[in-house]
Formats: sequence, C-alpha cells, structure tokens
Amino acid sequence: MSMPAYTNEELMASVMARLLRGLRHVAVGALSPLPATAALLAGALDPSLRVTILGARAHQCFTDGGRELFDCAAQGRIDAFFLSGVQIDGNANINLVGLGDYAHPVRRFPGSFGSAYLYHLIPKVILFRQEHTPRIFVPKVDFISAAGTSPAHEYRPGGPRHLVTGRAEFAFAEGRFQLVSVHGDETVASVRAATGFDFLSPETVPMTSAPSAAELVALRGYARTQVQEIYPAFAAHAFGG
Repeated sequence: MSMPAYTNEELMASVMARLLRGLRHVAVGALSPLPATAALLAGALDPSLRVTILGARAHQCFTDGGRELFDCAAQGRIDAFFLSGVQIDGNANINLVGLGDYAHPVRRFPGSFGSAYLYHLIPKVILFRQEHTPRIFVPKVDFISAAGTSPAHEYRPGGPRHLVTGRAEFAFAEGRFQLVSVHGDETVASVRAATGFDFLSPETVPMTSAPSAAELVALRGYARTQVQEIYPAFAAHAFGG
C-alpha cells in the first residue's frame, strides 16, 4: 500500500479551509494549531478573507485579546470559528471541563473560556478533533461546556455546522450529524466503529478530496512559515514535502 502524498493534518486543514470559502472573517482561538493552519491556507487562497489568530503577532489587530474577539462576535463581525473538546456527542455538545462526576471528576481540564458564548453567536462553527475514537465521540458528554442545540424559542444566530476529524467530515443540521466523506482508507463501517454516537449516512459516501497542488504549495510554504511562529512543535511534524 503506497503512502499518501500528504499528512493527515494537511488533509484536515484543506477540508476546513474549503469550508471557509466565500466568508469575510474567520477567527481562531488560542492553542489551535490545526484551525490556524486551515485559516491561513484559506487566506492564502483568498486574500479577501480576513484571518484573526489569537496569539499571532502578524494575524491579529486586537489590543485586548479574547475580550475584543467576544465583542466582534457579538457585533456579528466574525463569520466562522473553530471549537473542539475532550468529548463531543451526537448533539454537538462539547465538554472542556472534566471527565466523570462534576463534583468528583476523574480528570479536570482548563475550562470553557467563552466557548458557549461564541458557539451561540458565530454563524459557522466548525468542530474539529484529529483523534477519532469512542472516548472522544461519546453518546453523551459528561459535562456540557457549550451546547450544540438550543430550544426553539431561544435566539441563537450561531452554532455548529461541520465536524472534521482525522477519519471523516460531517455536516450538522437539525440536531444530527451526517457523514459527508471519509478520509483515505476509512469506510462508513470503520467510522461508525470509532464513533460512540449514531449519525446519518447517505447510501454512497465519497472519499474526502485530497489537498490540491495549490493547497499543498500554500500549506508547505506560507502556512507553515506563519504557523511556525506560534506553534513550532506542530509545524515541525504536521507538514509533508
């Protein structure tokens, strides 16, 4: 079996970058090297896209960090954002707080840091997680840091639209995930076996499109150079070529 001509990180970044086409402004939070790569790739291919990355000197004009990001979201000035979690369930709820009982957790994590606020306000939230196993994608999260859906009477302009993992791409609509494509040698069966919640699937599921030549050039040139400033360890292993 021949090895792919691109890394899993490059494939995921290209998938997420394509989801940003036609937008005005994408923002990326802290400690998010893969979304930062995707946003930079999208910006390299479409210079009209504004890319804001917290923690990057060259890609943010904020003087007050996260608080200005929240202000922009409330004003409707951010079109897309990325969120992840230690657990994600079939209702697109994410858990960033801890595992087990809340009062006596098995493990505690840093916390939600505005994820619920941004999840409700930004029109296109792209969920992501490179590891795709039943311990991540669970039937029900242990703690809801940010809810994927809201009651019908609640005003909510934002929410989850896509999920990109190391195995597949999903769309999210009407409270359910639907499989869009599978990566490389994955199949619908292998993705189901790695997912703790049920999801919809069309009769025929295509293989995820590989990064194009133009995408790989931008990834391995401009995006790698820019990401290296913020995430040198990630840049050292995530790019092929």
